[in-house]
Amino acid sequence: MDVETPKATELNLPQAFLLLATNDVNGKPEVPVFALRTTVAGAILAELDLIGAIELQGKRVRDTGEAPETEFRRELEVIRGKSRPHTPKGWVGMLEGRAVVQRVYEGMASLGIVEHVGEKHLGRFRAVRYPEKDHAPEAALLEKIQAALSGAPSDLEPPETTATDAGSDAGTTDAEALDAGTTDAEALDAGTSDSAKPAAKHDSKAPEVRTIVLIALLQAAGMLGKLFPAADLTRANELSKDYWPSRAVEDELRMIRLAEQEAANL
Repeated sequence: MDVETPKATELNLPQAFLLLATNDVNGKPEVPVFALRTTVAGAILAELDLIGAIELQGKRVRDTGEAPETEFRRELEVIRGKSRPHTPKGWVGMLEGRAVVQRVYEGMASLGIVEHVGEKHLGRFRAVRYPEKDHAPEAALLEKIQAALSGAPSDLEPPETTATDAGSDAGTTDAEALDAGTTDAEALDAGTSDSAKPAAKHDSKAPEVRTIVLIALLQAAGMLGKLFPAADLTRANELSKDYWPSRAVEDELRMIRLAEQEAANL
């Protein structure tokens, strides 16, 4: 596995997603809150995957034993601390939350990219928003994504897949699955038979790995079409299904929407 280390001035994947999914002027999310939180959780998994801290083995996420520098050490320790590995969808459900999203926003605020707006006033709480303060990071992201979407469809295709033997999880018993907090249905729904990771091409004109992964996350959250309404998103659709963190986001969002529909029909 080729470890992808972010550059000093480069945003991590959760930051990049939040920046693009937040209105520049009013600082409000451009997607429903549940979609924002779910995709940030998937972006954390993707970030830890790209830096080589975790990987998908069979249908479950496992720690690689590596200890790279990351702002998501807390989430990595949670993954490492579990006695049984979970599916990607299971981890998305466990890692998502308001506090995690706010921590990522505050990290960008400390960098001067967004501004923290809204505080407790006269005993009442006002919603905290994060309008844009420095447009340069978002402009750079948009330019990279536009270039990737404007290229040949094959440019977005993972040229190689790091296939971990799916049979390595074959010895997982029903009891282990229950202990991991997932049902057989969840494991089948969230798991994939191969561990697909976008890999960097030797062609210097090909999109960067992080750009490809960000495209997959934006597509899973329903943001890519909003940002680039004129782009042909056929290949991006395929990519979001091929990459396991974005697939986990799609699966979790689908379950949330189904639950909301069932509740509305009661």
